[in-house]
Amino acid sequence: MMYAHWVNGSHKRKAVFEGYFRKLPFGNGFAVFAGLERIARYIRDLRFTEEDIRYLSEQEENYAPAFLEELLQFHFQGNIHSMKEGALVFPDEPLIRVEGTIMEAQLVETAILNFMNYQTLIATKASRIKQVAPNDTLLEFGTRRAQEADAAVWGARAAYIGGFHATSNMLAGRMFGIPTKGTHAHSWVQSFPSEQEAFDAYAKVMPDGVTLLVDTFDTLRSGVPHAINTAKMLEAQGKRMNAIRLDSGDLAYLSRQARKMLDEAGLDYVKIVASNDLDENTIMNLKSQDAAIDTWGVGTQLITASDQPSLGGVYKLVEIESPTGEMIPTIKISSNPEKVSTPGKKDVFRIVGTNGKALADYISFPDEEKPRNGARLKLFNPLHPYMKKHVDRYEALPMLEPIYINGFQVYKLPELDEIRRYHEEQLDLFWPEYLRKLNPEVYRVNLSEKVWDLKQKLITEHLQQDLEQE
Repeated sequence: MMYAHWVNGSHKRKAVFEGYFRKLPFGNGFAVFAGLERIARYIRDLRFTEEDIRYLSEQEENYAPAFLEELLQFHFQGNIHSMKEGALVFPDEPLIRVEGTIMEAQLVETAILNFMNYQTLIATKASRIKQVAPNDTLLEFGTRRAQEADAAVWGARAAYIGGFHATSNMLAGRMFGIPTKGTHAHSWVQSFPSEQEAFDAYAKVMPDGVTLLVDTFDTLRSGVPHAINTAKMLEAQGKRMNAIRLDSGDLAYLSRQARKMLDEAGLDYVKIVASNDLDENTIMNLKSQDAAIDTWGVGTQLITASDQPSLGGVYKLVEIESPTGEMIPTIKISSNPEKVSTPGKKDVFRIVGTNGKALADYISFPDEEKPRNGARLKLFNPLHPYMKKHVDRYEALPMLEPIYINGFQVYKLPELDEIRRYHEEQLDLFWPEYLRKLNPEVYRVNLSEKVWDLKQKLITEHLQQDLEQE
């Protein structure tokens, strides 16, 4: 497409694209935006090398040498506005807006969608798990089942944004400052003559960080009793064992029995960690059975988002420069109503009532005064316009931050803990009915009347053209 625009002489036309998704993942009431840090790094480093150009010159498209020479000089010179990582986001609202030449805005599409779709999906899954275990410790254990190394590392980061407390991925810990936690494997136990010797040897090497995996042979008959012996050995040294880990079997029953055995041995301080294909549904069910589990190690189901392995985010052209230099709104029409795009470059505001709770998200054009000036707002359902209300007293929080202006990064990427705190603040803006795991209340995403009118006008014009052609 870049080459075709170049040959056509249209590659310098200005364009505006917006990235968004149409449907919330997992049947959830919200999604958690993530991926901005990687997007910002990608834009910063985006260049074509001599090696890249050699490769392109060998392709069947037979690119003109002048085009390839222009690619050698390429760097992004446009504008990017984006939601902040950790923000709660909803369908059909711009999460990221890219303005630039059609050539550069088109080039970055796939990478932006890749980073945004995956990390938003994992952050949402993590936040969803956090909702069902708000007071427990959550460990990301997914590296071995992730879809390659990048997914493991950046997925661990997204999980931390969504509320997890630590990861087993040491590279993610080093890159992002995420706390790292882990335990030994079954193979550790199997490599010793006896389970007791395996536990004692592990405790001698790391006496201040002992979590013992107790289900290699028989959890209640050997694993927990041997762990108790090791804990007593540590006590004699003035140390305390951290936890035992359960990785198979009936976790509810085994955890209750293990808790009873530990307490009777005077080890009420020893925690119980559980793993084994956990997700929010399993954790919720185990908690309803009074499982005595303090820490949850969540791996495959989180890092692969196995119940919905893609977000389905899209990147659509919303404005294009005309031959006269005017920016013209564009629309994508589809026989599927949910795929009809909303034309024009847009801003997003979170409308917060006097009680400090979010009422709706409001999408308007940058040149509209409302809601910036606090004027009375009409909120209506875009699918069912008769469903409407007016709000007079509110705070309008702008949700899209400038990240790049004229090719220069103007946004200081926050520390990961700051992003995590921002996510918690975002959750506090919403009533529990929007956050619950099952059958959440639908949060309003409203179009301004100007945006709505333009969309209807362009749809009508398109349909009229179809009639004239018949």
